Amino acid sequence: MAELKMMRAHEVEAEEIRHEGVEKVTLRWLISKSDGAPTFAMRLFEVGPGGHSPLHRHEWEHEVYILAGQGELDYEGRSFEFAAGHFIFVPAGREHRFRNTGPGEMKFLCLVPNDSY
Repeated sequence: MAELKMMRAHEVEAEEIRHEGVEKVTLRWLISKSDGAPTFAMRLFEVGPGGHSPLHRHEWEHEVYILAGQGELDYEGRSFEFAAGHFIFVPAGREHRFRNTGPGEMKFLCLVPNDSY
């Protein structure tokens, strides 16, 4: 049986993402299968000014909540502006990228199925 996990996000180690097409992005695995979560993982992304995730697609969905900052979602050839307080559902198989277009750090939670990583 899984144990309770309760922490502050800044207490979880940030990993710099070093992949082609990624700029100024760190990731914190807040809740994952290693914590005993059976279905979903909750991840915190922190994106520096001008930073972005890669333009990509995969066979699982994302549920995203923007905590801070502002940016644009490139989605299937179109761009959509967002800011803190927005939530975004990215269906499986759709091309997407998150870009920080603001002067400060952009932060967002991203939930994915555990079988996606």
